[in-house]
Amino acid sequence: MYLPPTVTPRAFERLAEIGAADQGQALRVAVEGGGCSGFQYEIALDNPKDDDLVLEGSGQKVVVDSVSLPFLENAVIDFSEELIGARFVINNPNATSSCGCGTSFSM
Repeated sequence: MYLPPTVTPRAFERLAEIGAADQGQALRVAVEGGGCSGFQYEIALDNPKDDDLVLEGSGQKVVVDSVSLPFLENAVIDFSEELIGARFVINNPNATSSCGCGTSFSM
């Protein structure tokens, strides 16, 4: 049994700021093969699909497809604002290493 990822209040607040739910969309977090470390995160606004895990908060949705779910077990989806920019980030306890930008990881 997998522990689903969680979403921070800050990530849900950012989705509300950009009006994702107002457009009928959710933040999709997926894992695909590739990147400099073996796997990479794909993060985009998308329409929820029937087989997605839906995480809800503050009237917003974050969705994860069934193939990506095992790779994101117990991960935390957050939003970060730093001098170099603002972005959604994944804190993944399953990743054994990641690239410097945080979009690619290995297990």
